[in-house]
Amino acid sequence: MSRDQVRMPDVVPMLSRGKHRSPRKGGCFMEFASFLAGERWSDHPHCTHPLLAALARDVNDHVSDDARARLVPLIPSVIGVTSEDSRIDVEIALRVATAALPIAGSDRQRALAVSVIRCEQLLAGMDGRSEGSMRESSRRALGEVPQATRWAQTFVNQAWGKRRQSFARHTGPGVVHYSVESIAKACITDADDRLVRLLSETIDYCVATAGRQAPEQPRTLADGENLPTRPAVAQES
Repeated sequence: MSRDQVRMPDVVPMLSRGKHRSPRKGGCFMEFASFLAGERWSDHPHCTHPLLAALARDVNDHVSDDARARLVPLIPSVIGVTSEDSRIDVEIALRVATAALPIAGSDRQRALAVSVIRCEQLLAGMDGRSEGSMRESSRRALGEVPQATRWAQTFVNQAWGKRRQSFARHTGPGVVHYSVESIAKACITDADDRLVRLLSETIDYCVATAGRQAPEQPRTLADGENLPTRPAVAQES
């Protein structure tokens, strides 16, 4: 499905943080995606890969109001991007953790280094590579935080094997949320730009890997009664 098949309307509601009961209360990135896809109003729609949707929700909630407006054109791009390939979950988590690790505060680097190492181990197993092999981008990110990396390697070798949590349901969303939060809280001046770019590039990866399927009943918003009320930017209490 091309981007033209689910288009943004000429008048759209402003995105706001958090979960909303209905369009009249405002809408976040994934809630508006559910609306355009013709699904029930939800920030967890079926039209988008769950971990990609989690990334979109986290970026939506952690960027500034001005940067959030830049997310609006990306909404149609996530509609119909679904897959049951477990590799995509690991790839998304690795991409986000690798982006966060070099710039995160020192108190967050250990957990992020663990995430990068563990994701690389999982991908190595899927690819039939040796457990210690990893891509250059991961090596480079880990190399910028050597102390955290040494600690993380010991932790993964000694403790991670005891964990039996589902990556797709528990570990992946946790990695994505912590990584996005780490970028947002980093002592940098371009956190918004990094988060918007991270979401855009991750969407591109997912589309290239999983493809895009047309929603069953896409909304064109030609009927005025389907248009949500333009909400305020303030977060819903």
